[in-house]
Parts: sequence; C-alpha cells; structure tokens
Amino acid sequence: MERWYITMKKADFNAIAETYHISPILARLIRNRDIIGNEAVDFYLNGTIADLYDGMLMKDMDRAVEILSEKIREEKRIRVIGDYDIDGVNATYILQEGLSGLGADVDTDIPDRIKDGYGLNRALIDRAIDDGIDTIITCDNGIAATDEIAYGKAHGLTIIVTDHHEVPYIDMDGEKEYLIPQADAVVDVHRPDCGYPFKGLCGAAVAYKLVEALFNVMQRDPEDVDYLMENVAIATVGDVMDLTGENRIFVKQGLEMLKRTQNPGLQALIECTGIDVERLNAYHIGFILGPCINASGRLDTAKRALELLNARTRRDAVMLAEDLKALNDSRKEMTERGVAKAVELIETTSLKDDRVLVIYLPDCHESIAGIIAGRIRERYYRPVFVLTKAEEGVKGSGRSIEAYDMFGQMCRCRALFTKFGGHRLAAGLSLEEENVRRFRETINALCDLTEEDLQEKVSIDMRLPFPYITEELIRELELLEPFGKGNPRPLFAERNLRVICPQIFGKNRNVLKCRLEDEQGSQMEAVYFGDVETCLKAMKEKKIMSFTYYPSINEYMGQRTLQLTIVNYQ
Repeated sequence: MERWYITMKKADFNAIAETYHISPILARLIRNRDIIGNEAVDFYLNGTIADLYDGMLMKDMDRAVEILSEKIREEKRIRVIGDYDIDGVNATYILQEGLSGLGADVDTDIPDRIKDGYGLNRALIDRAIDDGIDTIITCDNGIAATDEIAYGKAHGLTIIVTDHHEVPYIDMDGEKEYLIPQADAVVDVHRPDCGYPFKGLCGAAVAYKLVEALFNVMQRDPEDVDYLMENVAIATVGDVMDLTGENRIFVKQGLEMLKRTQNPGLQALIECTGIDVERLNAYHIGFILGPCINASGRLDTAKRALELLNARTRRDAVMLAEDLKALNDSRKEMTERGVAKAVELIETTSLKDDRVLVIYLPDCHESIAGIIAGRIRERYYRPVFVLTKAEEGVKGSGRSIEAYDMFGQMCRCRALFTKFGGHRLAAGLSLEEENVRRFRETINALCDLTEEDLQEKVSIDMRLPFPYITEELIRELELLEPFGKGNPRPLFAERNLRVICPQIFGKNRNVLKCRLEDEQGSQMEAVYFGDVETCLKAMKEKKIMSFTYYPSINEYMGQRTLQLTIVNYQ
C-alpha cells in the first residue's frame, strides 16, 4: 500500500510569480523543488552556459592541465582509460576528442565488464606499458585504484585521475582518513580538499571541464568543444545524476545540441530507435538511447558504443546503431525472463516473508542483475539483491528503498563478501557460493525496517482541480524541464473522481484509457500505462477513486486534446 502526502512548502507564491512572470502554480512547484531565493530561482529558470563554473576551481586541475599541455608539446603517447557504462564511454569520447583536437597522440582503452571488472587494473596498465604509452588519464574511475596507480607509477607511467566517485576512506576512531591515490594529478569534485562549488557532476562532466581548461591554457577557443556538451547531457541523464545546479544547464543545452547533432553515430541511433528528434527530451536519453549505449558494455564490449560515437561515415554509423539496438532488445528479453523467474521464486518460496530479498538466479547474465533488482524493488518495494553465478564464485547487485542504507548494512556483514562496494541505494558484491544462504539469513537478521518503512511514499505537489488544466499551464510546465532525478515531473492529485468507460487498448494491450469526472461535472480524458489489468479491475469495482497524474497535450491526426496521464490510484 502506498502513502500519499502533499508537499506543503511555504513561500510568497504570488510575489515569486510576479517577479518571474510565471503563474503562482509554477512558483509553488519551484519551491517544492527546494529552489529558494531570487538567485536560485533565476538560475533554475534562466541559467545558461555562461553560468557554468570555471573548471580550474577543481583541486589539481591546474596540475593536470600543465602536465597534459607539456605531454602534447613533447608528442608523448597518451591513453584514456574509461569505464564500460554510459558515463565512462562518453567521458572517454570527450577526452579523446578534446586531446586529439589539440594535436595529442591519444588512444583509448575500456575494461571488459566480465574479464576485467570495474576500473583500472594491472592488466590494463601492463597493456599500456607494452604499447609504449607515456601517460594514462582515467575517467569515471581511478579514485579507488590506489594500488594499481602505485604499480603504474613504479613502472614509470605518468597518471592523471579524473573521476566523480566518492573518495574511499578508513575510519580512524570517528575521524575519516581519506585514501587519495598517489597519481600525478587527481581531479575529483568529491576530494575533501576540492573547493569546486557543485559536487553533483558525472564523470563525463569532469572530463569536459578538463578539456575546456586545456583549450584555455593552450590558447585555443574553448567554444570549439561546446559540441561535446551533448555527450555530457547523455552521460548525466544516463548515469542518473541529480538534474540540479550545473547539471540542469548541461542537460538543457545538451538536449538542444542533440536535436541538431552533427555526430553520425548519434544521428543513426536517434533514427533507428524511432525518436521524433524535435521532441527529444531527457526521457529519451534515460529510457531509449541510454540503454542502447549501456547494452554494449553489458552484453558485448563497451568499445562498440565508443565506435558508434567515433563513426565517421553514415554507413558505419547505421550498422553500429542497429547492432546496439539489437543488443539492447536481447538485453530486454533476458531481463523479462530474469524478472519472471525472480517473481516465481518469491511467490513460491519462503522468500516472500523476507524484508530484504536475496534472490539467487545462477543462470542470469551478471550484467543485468542490477536491472532485475531494480524491477523487483519497484514491484515489492523492499531492498533487493540479485545474485548470479560468475566465473569465480557468485556476483550480485543490490537496489534499495529510501529507508534502508544498503551499503551501511552490508558493512555489518562484510566478512561474507570477497568484494563489495556501493552507497545507500545501490551496491555490488562478490561472495563464495556456500555463503549465499548465510548472506540471506544475516542481512535479514540485521534488518530493522518497520511496516511503515515498507510503504512507498508518493509525494504530490498539489491538488489541481480540472478547470485549472489548460494548454497555457501545460506550456508553462515545460519551463521546469528537463525532468529526472532531483527535478521530478510535477505530480498533481484530485479525489472523488468518477471513472467513465475504462477500456484497454494497444496491440500489446498495455494502455488503459478512460474519462474522469469531478464532483462539479468537469471531465478529462485519461490514460494509464502501469499494470492495466489490475487498474481496470479496481475501476470497475470502485467507480469513485482518487488519482495522481500529470497533464499533457495529446496530438492525434491534427487534433489537440488535453489529457491526463495517471500515475497512482486509490
């Protein structure tokens, strides 16, 4: 059962509305997103590229730029080592493009998810040494690779780290002792000694800041690399960063650039996935383009996704885009099978009584364990670990709920793991097969979640009666875009609505359509895309219900109609 509550944050909505020429409804929605004070509201509504911070404010950025400008002048061989996800691939591409644009002798390497695992390892360093590389730059990894970097340094490599992950630390009697690797430069906004004002950047954004600073120092026009902002936007949304502060500008600007992209690979991917380029928004990155780019790192090699970004001819681009789409389609099928198997296990065994679900699917591809865990968490609203059989032992991914600090709880049974890491809401782990049962028992024995914790909270922006819903309001809501984590799409609610003519449509029978009527007799068209069979049953039984929704304009055969998309119902 969900718990609905209306966000009741206070402000002088009429004054905000007057200052910024917006409606009081929009003023309330902005306040609900904790945007407070004139400067913050102005940045939120009107921020542009000119408002981005100077990358030189990052600790060690000056050292990184100085080293690289010298290496470029000396024609030393540079290798960019990224990561196999959407952020790592785009960060790698940004550094490769930026450096080669300055005349550097640069190539790239990306670890293999199954063979190499995450981040910098000795094999990658040995490969660089064998290839006569002088300097390694990491992106979207490196901050935790203390031993590997020491090994590379001992073999005479120059190493620059660019990353956005938390710095590992040891707890010394309540004091944190941070373990910063001994690289030649370490650029990471999460360094405790980094004074950069915005800490929410993804790896690709940090890479972009480095390229921009390098162009400045080498007396080239940094505007020459503005086009790479589309890659920062893709990585920011794809890596699920908060769409606040600088990220909001990166994504807003990057989406506009993506609509007119000159990159043959991205053009081909947009076309072959059937996206209407004029309506391209953050949703399309998060749920259509992003999964295709990620699929190559999951089921093949992320180098395929990098090849797509590097494609020079239309023919190569189309071929690579179709490959990635096909990989993602097979990833979707594998995910559906995995989810069905997990649900069956939960429903037919004692698993369903557990507060923390530990599901062992030995035959599942390890790269989709996290996606399956996320889907099961949505369905049961409990913390979930999905474990799979790996080359050595068992590997797994976890996805958590708001009230459960997953990484904190795993630290309490760390002796069971051969390797683990993560944060409050997501984690990865490796363990011996014989410890799977003990892990399930221990993590549940440690769990102190209450019944209330296990009720999903639905945060509603405000009640919005039907007469307020106009084309003008819907157009105004677009000022709040891009929507995503940290800047959710506004959610409205209305109660005591009569449901008229509910029916299921669509060739896959996955759309429910109906009309909703309020107590004053105003009617609105509505659609629902969730579990349509269950919803239809509730509508036929209840007739009068409460709904949360967001409004939009439905264009069909030249006709424009106002329409509600139902999100939750009671």
